[in-house]
Amino acid sequence: MAHYTDTIMPEAINKHASQNAIELEYKYGAHNYKPMPVVLARGLGVHVWDVEGKQYLDFLSAYSAVSQGHCHPAIVQAMIDQAQKLTLTSRAFYNDKLGECEKYLCGYFGYDKVLMMNSGVEGGETALKLTRKWAYKIKGIAPNRAKTVYASGNFWGRTLAAISSSTDPSSTDDYGPFLPGAVIIPYDDLNALEDAFKRDPDIAGFMVEPIQGEAGVVVPKEGYLKGVRDLCTQYNVLFIADEVQTGIGRTGRRLACDWEGVKPDILVLGKALSGGTMPVSAAFASDEIMLTIAPGEHGSTYGGNPLACAVTMAALKVVEDENLADNAEVMGNIFRDRVNQLKEKCTLIELVRGKGLLNAIVINDTEESSTAMDLCYRMMEKGLLCKPTHGNKIRFAPPLVIDADQMNHACDIIDEVFLNFTK
Repeated sequence: MAHYTDTIMPEAINKHASQNAIELEYKYGAHNYKPMPVVLARGLGVHVWDVEGKQYLDFLSAYSAVSQGHCHPAIVQAMIDQAQKLTLTSRAFYNDKLGECEKYLCGYFGYDKVLMMNSGVEGGETALKLTRKWAYKIKGIAPNRAKTVYASGNFWGRTLAAISSSTDPSSTDDYGPFLPGAVIIPYDDLNALEDAFKRDPDIAGFMVEPIQGEAGVVVPKEGYLKGVRDLCTQYNVLFIADEVQTGIGRTGRRLACDWEGVKPDILVLGKALSGGTMPVSAAFASDEIMLTIAPGEHGSTYGGNPLACAVTMAALKVVEDENLADNAEVMGNIFRDRVNQLKEKCTLIELVRGKGLLNAIVINDTEESSTAMDLCYRMMEKGLLCKPTHGNKIRFAPPLVIDADQMNHACDIIDEVFLNFTK
């Protein structure tokens, strides 16, 4: 089977419509992604269809953005209704949807204030700027000395601020110089976190994913988030939870932090906040933190636009009305049980890990091997879409609307591919 790289066109795709679409992207677009060689044209619920009409189960959900399922009718209708009235005013003027949406969001997640942005990385940047403002105005750190701690293996975007905290060479190579003020410690290591806090009084915040998604769905030990909360409180450091991928029901709770009953000082959300219909993100905080930013100091032309507000409220209502967090917990248990049964018969599987419907299979091969990608190609051929991360981990994150029959059908495909796999 041909391997798709950024310099070789996928020979495995011979159908004209797919090939044409891939060639157009290759010729006119930047080569900054390496998609699976499938060209999607339609989606509904847990399914997507390619340009030739073949149906697939989507087990990536646009990296957890399409949690409510593709083209959920309630979200689409809210989008259509608002798009016919007013889409954008900028923040030069008030609009009739933003205050309503802000009240809804603050009540839903339990915060005093919210600042709506667009992409997840903008939410992370907002959290970083809030942390620095708070450091200087409230904590009393000397000007230009504030630092933020991050865990190794983190991923929160591709801006210079985001990659300045990254430990992944594919994010950092040839992009320096980097933003100062980032301190990197091991993930899931409370001793390292406390050592960092003790050593440096200029630390203002600790930004962490409750489960590291891009790193391969790395789940910390039980008690880690509670320990983070306690240490941040003890040392007067802001606990910033990056729940862009883990939030909004994905792990079987409204937020992944809810598994340990902890509340971060700053909460960052994105992806499923709009049900995958448009870019929407948000940073939540207390009055003390949020009001350190004055008018004109931070914002976005599109942030909090009326269309985004209407879609966001509809998307969150779907999560509640359809009990998607509960369903994610139940379906995730089915998935991990099935894969663990497969593991007993298949030496390709080192382990399966995750919570709710954010899971990964770690392949018993090196990160440099093509095994995980080859398996994803075979699953794609059988009608299941997923993708590797960090070489030998395959992430599985279907829409939260998946039912037991659909989950078992997907697991049947996984069983068939893994048990019959040869290089």
